[in-house]
Amino acid sequence: MPLLEVIVTPRTAPDATVSAVAYGKSLGKTVIVVNDGPGFYTTRTLSAYMNEAGRLLDEGASIEAIDGALVEFGFPVGPITLLDEVGIDVGGKVGLVLSEAFGPRMAPSDAMRRVVAAGRTGRKGGKGFYLYDSSGKKGSVDDTIYEVIGGQRQEVSPSEIVDRCVLAMVNEAVRCLQEGILRSPRDGDIGAVFGIGFPPFRGGPFRYADSVGAQHLVGQLEELNVRFSPRFEPAELLLDMASGRKVFYPAGR
Repeated sequence: MPLLEVIVTPRTAPDATVSAVAYGKSLGKTVIVVNDGPGFYTTRTLSAYMNEAGRLLDEGASIEAIDGALVEFGFPVGPITLLDEVGIDVGGKVGLVLSEAFGPRMAPSDAMRRVVAAGRTGRKGGKGFYLYDSSGKKGSVDDTIYEVIGGQRQEVSPSEIVDRCVLAMVNEAVRCLQEGILRSPRDGDIGAVFGIGFPPFRGGPFRYADSVGAQHLVGQLEELNVRFSPRFEPAELLLDMASGRKVFYPAGR
């Protein structure tokens, strides 16, 4: 993991922050400083992304379709593969914590709840969404997972998958900036690229928002929120930026 996320509270002495950052850099890490809050920054934004992948499973999208669409967008691995790598049990615990903190917007999907309840832990346990050999090498999707999830599989377009997962992450990143969890858009982009695999050539969630345009982004979020309220309610900061035609990175900065 190339990123180190240093978490500070109002009681953290500046010298302590400086020492932690210096130590992280001595280890060869890329360091960002983030204010304390549920999920901090990277876990919180990643959870919004992963939760939406879970909702797509609820609606019948296949594991291959979800992972394939996000890899095509530029992520190194898809969200379902990543959950197997992190540990399904870990993801389940994180999901409950964030759901308690943020309510229905961050509630885990039914599919994820069922997989956690089934005791599958992912690659470390040799049984997750994918098959693994004795050395832990990933194989194909474990078809028996669909018996756990339930429901019929149906085709969901790659654009629908990408829009929902990526916009959930971008919107949550903007909320983190709005709430002061992040100190700057730059920290948010660095954290997303080095910490959760956001496609580097897209620059991070804030650079991506600028490239798409806040007005367009708000329009997409509002359309999705009509279908999936309250998960896609645009962050207030994003609404403000859209109305003022602002960008996170003004020209010349």
